[in-house]
Order: sequence, then C-alpha cells, then structure tokens
Amino acid sequence: MKHLSGEQKVKLSGFNNLTKILSFNLYDFCITFEEKQREEYINWINEKYSSQKILEISRHICEIIDSDIINESKMDYEPVGASTMTLMSDVKGGKWEEVKSSAYSAHLTKSHLTSHTYPDASAPNGICTFRVDFDIATCGEIIPLKAINYLFEAFECDVVYIDYVIRGYTRLSDGKKIYNDEYFNSIQDFIRQDIRDQYGFRSDLNIPRDNIWQTKLMLKDIDPKRFIYKENDINHPDLPEKIRLLSDEMKEVYHLY
Repeated sequence: MKHLSGEQKVKLSGFNNLTKILSFNLYDFCITFEEKQREEYINWINEKYSSQKILEISRHICEIIDSDIINESKMDYEPVGASTMTLMSDVKGGKWEEVKSSAYSAHLTKSHLTSHTYPDASAPNGICTFRVDFDIATCGEIIPLKAINYLFEAFECDVVYIDYVIRGYTRLSDGKKIYNDEYFNSIQDFIRQDIRDQYGFRSDLNIPRDNIWQTKLMLKDIDPKRFIYKENDINHPDLPEKIRLLSDEMKEVYHLY
C-alpha cells in the first residue's frame, strides 16, 4: 500500500482523533584512550546537547510537522543529561506564540514532544555512548513521521530504533470507524534513500493490522575518523582494538547477537 498523497485525503465526519506516537531512539558512539579524554568528551557532549540545544531541535521538529508550540520546559541534570518537553497544538499556522497560562501547563492538551539525553563514559574499555530519546505524540492530521529525516541530520546516529504506533479511531464522513488514516509498508518508506544507504543493517517489525511498526538501523562503515575523540589519535597503536570493541558494542546495542 502507498502512503496517501495530499490529493488523496481521507474525508472524515469531524475532528481526527487518532493518536500517533513516534519514538526515535539513537545511539552515538565515541572512542577515547584515557580517563582525561573521557572527562573531556562527557563535558563536550553535555554542552553540545544541553537542554537549550535540544529544545531548539524540538522547535524545528514542530515546524516540520506543522504544529504550533503552546508551552515549553527544559531541565539539565547533574552530572550529565537533559530533558525537554514541548506542548503542541494541532491547529496549524506556525505562529510560534508562547502561551504563559498555567492552565496549559496542567495538562498535555492534544500533542506533546519529549526528549531525554543519556551521556555515558563509564565503560572501562573507553567506548563512550550518547543516547537520545525523542517521543512525539500527536492527535489530528499531524504526521510525526515527517520529522524522521531531520532527526538523522541533527545527530550522528550510529544505531537507531524507531517505533511508530497509532491508537484510537476516527470516523469517515459516512460514520464508519477507521483506525488509520495513512497507509505505508514500513517506517523506512519515510527515510531518504541517501540516509538509508549509510546503514548496512536494517530490519523491520511491521504489524499493520495492529498499527505497530518498528525499524532498526546500524551504521554500515565504521570509519575511525568518525569515532575518535581526538583527531591526532588516528595513528594510535591501540586504535584497531578499539574499533573491534566499538563494533562489538554497536552489534550488542543493535541486538545482533
């Protein structure tokens, strides 16, 4: 089945109250050779992706999926990590007005976007991991899958898990219930070909009857320049062993074995 185009919109009897939930979970790995490098890396990644930086990414996601921001919150954690929450409206218009009313803060209205970061430099083998979770829950005509390509661009995604679920039902103009207003074979249908080509391992778990989809991806080429923290470590004698450890770590996170 093909994804519905703009000319093939489903005619509904009223408000589209289907709940669509996209979960984008990425892992970004880094090779370090000593304790000082680990400390530097964790400080660098924590600053690069502070709650303010993640909030800016969330704002751009809202722009992509054509959703207005109602309210925002952010939190940085000690010693590492950050969280953000964006309350959204499915009323389209891109006004970017920040509503200060506490009434909006008391509940999640119709749509929301949350993010969490998890920097980890505690592995004794020097393989550092930066994990990010984005969860986008919407109601109405908004399709959160439209934000996927931007999320790949906003981060270095070495291993990725993407889950998509649709819940509830809405009605056609004749009153018939429908449980999905968009039809596609795989989440990968929404990922650009040039992005897909970067990943040697791609697997799908698709249960369209239950409105459940999952895609997993793992980077194809392990270029040492992508993963070393310091450029001058490209000739480090321990680099081949570090690459082997990195490969094993990626495969384990991907659940390849």
